[in-house]
Amino acid sequence: MEQGPIVTVLHSDSVPDADLMAPVADRAEVRYTEAPGLADALRGADALFVYDFLTRAIPGAWHAADRLHWLHMGSTGVDPVMFPELRESEVVVTNTRGVFDTAIAEYVLGQILGFAKDLSGSLRLQQRHEWRHRESERISGASVLIVGTGSIGCAIARLLRAAGMTVRAVGRRARATDPDFGTVSTDLLAELPIADYVVAVAPLTPQTREMFDAKAFAAMKPHARFVNVGRGELVVTDDLLAALSTGTISGAALDVVDPEPLPARHPLWDLPNVLITPHNSGDFSGWRTEVVTAFTRNFDNWIAGRPLDNVVDKELGYVPG
Repeated sequence: MEQGPIVTVLHSDSVPDADLMAPVADRAEVRYTEAPGLADALRGADALFVYDFLTRAIPGAWHAADRLHWLHMGSTGVDPVMFPELRESEVVVTNTRGVFDTAIAEYVLGQILGFAKDLSGSLRLQQRHEWRHRESERISGASVLIVGTGSIGCAIARLLRAAGMTVRAVGRRARATDPDFGTVSTDLLAELPIADYVVAVAPLTPQTREMFDAKAFAAMKPHARFVNVGRGELVVTDDLLAALSTGTISGAALDVVDPEPLPARHPLWDLPNVLITPHNSGDFSGWRTEVVTAFTRNFDNWIAGRPLDNVVDKELGYVPG
């Protein structure tokens, strides 16, 4: 009987549910491994499912990938595997595009409402048992610039438009009419002065790394708020800290930071105009199930010889829209 393919699954302390993985285990040898055993588990493997999608272990074990044809990331971002040896190889890379879109869009809307309604200020007053009447802002009619026009950016744009906000975007390709973003520009510095809220959701590539620096923050309105749900490395952290401390911008909601996790003594923690969450904006109840299901669906395509879903352009570093 012909031997089936070998699929390596890289996980951390959480292992994919065996029942969900049954469609793969029924047709392939599945090797589960954590980072220390990755090199051994890659030898002879045909496919790699990166369930631990925050891992940095793959470049160090790549020398053992002697038969690999396909690598699937259990996340939307693929920057942890965009190292030169993989880019130059024939290995096809796919991601889990679409699973986290709605949850991240809801997170962004929630943070914008939190700023506009000063929910953190209300909590501080409640903790002091202090009744202080004050006015809040409306988000209807406010302008938002979304930096990054992939599927998550589209979901954010649709939800914010539904809430009455005016949306524009910055992306790789300019267009005057877009069904989700309206106008898409390629000029970040020209768009920043227009926005009341700036949402960073761009993939991390050589072109986007540190795109939000002192010059970018200086171009924003003094009352503008910055929301980062992309990657911490999109931002020069010291420049963001300075902009928030000096009033160059009004506030920030950060689901991703650089470095990550943020050290306990980092000054960002203590700024009253900053909201920090631990890279969980997309982690809705049941997300692990959907990540595994997305992989098993793509495994069906792979076994059947059909085109794979969500193939990453390794030169761009993301799935083209």
